[in-house]
Amino acid sequence: MRDFSWKYFTMTGDVDAYMLFKEIGVPSEEEREAPEELVLEQEEG
Repeated sequence: MRDFSWKYFTMTGDVDAYMLFKEIGVPSEEEREAPEELVLEQEEG
């Protein structure tokens, strides 16, 4: 999806496609914290 949004942006110059590209490329705060939570759950269980 990231590749598609970049290619679409370069072909059309559509700002929404660029914003989608940027959004997909940057993990959210929840996604960055998820691995730590999984490790803690495994250690406790």
